[in-house]
Amino acid sequence: MPLISVIIPAFNRVSYIKETIHSVLSQNWPNIEIIVVDDGSSDGTFEVLRQFADDQKITLLSHANRENKGQSAALNLGLRAASGEFIAILDSDDLFAPTKLADQVKFLEAQPSFDMVYGKGLAIDQNGNPLFYTLPENHEETGDPARILLDCYVAIPGGALFRRTLTEKVGFFEESFRAAQDHDMAVRLFEAGKVGYLPEVAFHYRKHGESISQRGLERRWKTGFEVLSRAKNRYPYPSHVIRKRAAVLNFRLGQTYWREGRRITAIPLLVKSAVLDPLRAFQVLLGRERAS
Repeated sequence: MPLISVIIPAFNRVSYIKETIHSVLSQNWPNIEIIVVDDGSSDGTFEVLRQFADDQKITLLSHANRENKGQSAALNLGLRAASGEFIAILDSDDLFAPTKLADQVKFLEAQPSFDMVYGKGLAIDQNGNPLFYTLPENHEETGDPARILLDCYVAIPGGALFRRTLTEKVGFFEESFRAAQDHDMAVRLFEAGKVGYLPEVAFHYRKHGESISQRGLERRWKTGFEVLSRAKNRYPYPSHVIRKRAAVLNFRLGQTYWREGRRITAIPLLVKSAVLDPLRAFQVLLGRERAS
């Protein structure tokens, strides 16, 4: 059975990290290495991880002097240490579904032309209560990189499993990004490999006030412009796709400023969004499309 390397970047997740690790230890695939990279935690997370490492259940890594370098640097440290044929990534507050790894590695073993496979997530609250699915029932995968550029519907943390050979093609996470690094990586993976979809719950995605996705929206959307610029220079995306993504980024950033009461800053961005994609702006005004 091929080895699967599971990489978990951890920063100040003492309330959730045990459950996260146990969701990997309880997988029904027997050949797994768990690499946890502590990114300078100060809330007791590191001490919990040392207990798992002492019991030889995980490999625990950290940066020199236990410095905090951000999620991308933590993931890259884990990727460099990984020896598995397949790679999975799990956020330190999320959970793998019980058969996630077995289901996905069997798919890739049976479909050698595919480089990556993903499933849907089930969002849960801080107590583990179900909230919603991350993908609709009728979701299908076309393999078109333009689609993932426009909308990051694949969760690289948690939802996906990919061949090590694919990571060797696309390289590491961008360490200069302190947000949107997951979208950047997803786009590059889709550009370089063939991607499949299993319509089953692969992971539980925890929604809570401390989650990274709930903070730093300004940074995320600003980084999105750099992700778009690099994608445009790297791959032959149609001009209308670039324009639509730019419209979304302008809208999201303007929306963030508007909610913060920074109306003078927000208005030019919202206007630019409407100019770049007038049809979507019109649909939003008519209430036919969600604005967020």
